[in-house]
Amino acid sequence: MVSADQAALSVGDRPSLGRALLGGLTNLLLRHPLLAVFQVNLRCNSACGYCNLPLNVGRYEMTRAEIRRVFTDLYRDGLRFVFLQGGEPLLRRDLPEILEDLVRIGFQVTVITNGTKLTADMVRRFDDLSISLSISLDTLNRARYLQIRGVDQLPHVLAGLDLLQQYGSPKFLTCIVSDVNREDVQDIVRFARERGFLPVVGAYHWDVGLYGKQDPALMYERRQARVVFERLLADDLLPSGYLRQYAKDNITWLQGGRLEACDAGRYSIAIDASGNVSPCLSLPNAGNLLRSPLSEILRCFNRQEIQSCSDRSACNRLDGRVIGSVLRHPIAAWRTPISR
Repeated sequence: MVSADQAALSVGDRPSLGRALLGGLTNLLLRHPLLAVFQVNLRCNSACGYCNLPLNVGRYEMTRAEIRRVFTDLYRDGLRFVFLQGGEPLLRRDLPEILEDLVRIGFQVTVITNGTKLTADMVRRFDDLSISLSISLDTLNRARYLQIRGVDQLPHVLAGLDLLQQYGSPKFLTCIVSDVNREDVQDIVRFARERGFLPVVGAYHWDVGLYGKQDPALMYERRQARVVFERLLADDLLPSGYLRQYAKDNITWLQGGRLEACDAGRYSIAIDASGNVSPCLSLPNAGNLLRSPLSEILRCFNRQEIQSCSDRSACNRLDGRVIGSVLRHPIAAWRTPISR
């Protein structure tokens, strides 16, 4: 799983963003979900220190046909964006076909991956579908990569990134700040921009509801982590627009400040590979899309629990705040570039 702050909504793809938001205008006005964070599988080839999702335990994964049916219904319900992740989504053999279905239905899709399983054919198919890609890379140091991700896979990730040199759709490189890689972040951002990636930098979170386990080696002092984001802004390393605003939100959170209301259960929902729906990955599921329509599941959300979590500003997870942040900062969203 690509953890913590995950991928940016393709705010730089302005025409597509505009069409998708317009198509979901009723949902915006009614504060109904537009974004689904979808765990297409529950298998992973990494062992990240900060991940406590129930992976590699043989849980049921919806078939391609079930996914197509579920998301056809969700599109009719006004959803327009999908962050597709795992586990590691590229371990699912029928992933390209699933993506074809989602794009054909009408969704704007971002695939979130650790980048270890990219192939030239897969990259070509993704680009043909105008899929946005978010690759996780926390350090360029092989020993520290092993310490963070639990598996020695940095060479595979770098080889995958080489395949994306001519990728025409939006591509992001996400870096999660922990105590291990605090001194590497600026190099990662420079590396990303030199290769045409939009850098997304967020903070490691632990003990947020059901999400994020404690790893003493990765846990940081907030003051030290805050300095990382302050340096990125001071050195003007982040591109203009939304991604710079996101860094400012990280600083606010690390200072103990309150963020704006979370999107969970309002503009965004989380769907696991079995079809279970929750307000976000941090909160319990409230129903299954193979058995119940989304409208019925939404009525089962514990709104008080969602509000309490948001009020505590327990995290600044990008997938849980992206729609609301775009609406609050439309100029920043519009200024976000399509590439570096």
